[in-house]
Amino acid sequence: MIVGILAGYIVGCNKPAVRQTLTFKHIFSRTPQQTVIDVDINKYEPNGVNPVKAALVALVRNSDLFGLRSTIRQIEDRFNARHNYPYIFVNDVEFTEEFKRGVRDLTQAHVHFGILDEESWKVPEWINREQYEHVKSTAQYPHGEKDSYRKMCRFQSGYLHRHPLLADLDFYWRIEPDVEYYCDMNYDPFVFMQQNGLKYGWNIAMPEFMATIPTLWNTTVQFVAEHPELLAPDSLWPWLLDEHGNYNGCHFWSNFEIVDLSFYRSAAYQTFFDYLDRAGGFFYERWGDAPVHSIAAALFLNASQVHYFDDIGYFHPSVLTCPQDARTKGTCVCDSNKSFVQDGICTVRFLEVKQSIVNPNATKLARLGPVHYTEPIIHSMLSPQ
Repeated sequence: MIVGILAGYIVGCNKPAVRQTLTFKHIFSRTPQQTVIDVDINKYEPNGVNPVKAALVALVRNSDLFGLRSTIRQIEDRFNARHNYPYIFVNDVEFTEEFKRGVRDLTQAHVHFGILDEESWKVPEWINREQYEHVKSTAQYPHGEKDSYRKMCRFQSGYLHRHPLLADLDFYWRIEPDVEYYCDMNYDPFVFMQQNGLKYGWNIAMPEFMATIPTLWNTTVQFVAEHPELLAPDSLWPWLLDEHGNYNGCHFWSNFEIVDLSFYRSAAYQTFFDYLDRAGGFFYERWGDAPVHSIAAALFLNASQVHYFDDIGYFHPSVLTCPQDARTKGTCVCDSNKSFVQDGICTVRFLEVKQSIVNPNATKLARLGPVHYTEPIIHSMLSPQ
């Protein structure tokens, strides 16, 4: 059924509306209960053993030091000073001693620095250089002329989770320079995800700039037609479609993501990445790691394995997400009146689609989260017919 609908996008078959696809019957199989780890979260030590093999990870440059120090200061104050999860930073050149010292000054946790190998940071040999140079010279979208941005997107999509420094990790939390964390965290999101069988966590969802991914969806559809056995039985694939059955560009912003790395290491994800890589869209277009990760999560994970961290207030330049009522109460300091992504189409669609699969008999939508259980203002984007 899924393959037929996706394939119909290319060949022009009748496209079922999302309001129809949401009526499909789904069988929700509970994830086996995870072992609860009895540990005092206030007694983590830098040389102790954390309850989850996890780290905070970033691909950064030496020039990002000031912005990264700001991010680390906030993460330490809001969360990690009580946990001391390690940090892992990777770069395409050696880190300077100034950078290493500037980072280590801010945390008691272990900090590891790595460099990328040639395979993970290059323009592959199968890319037609003449065609690629023409694309760069004529691109009309941000970063369209840059080699480094495309290499970064390819690396974040297919190689970061394979870096040797991450080999022993079960989870990672991706961080970036120049972002803001607004909320004290009184729980451990790594433990929360492990105990609830969650594979992918996010907190901003937006439509992609479609000029950067004109053939990504068609390439995905072709992949699904060749590998239907890789699709999850209760996947979030309707989240990727608009009310006419067309790809809507919705994606999770991967500058904040908390991930069970078994997902990225899975045969489904790695086969998908290799297929996209060979198609050349990271270079002939400007496919980003965010839509790649998001499409993969929507197709290869069950809906119950994808979590919206709506309780974590966060700002990435130009976009703010802030829990409701944070202006007047709670441990977040941000202006929820300036936070629009909760009611944006991609967030609303996620809530609707996930609930239609996980809890199809629910009478009203509820925001899911470990800290607070408030009902968001839901403006339906579906056709009323």
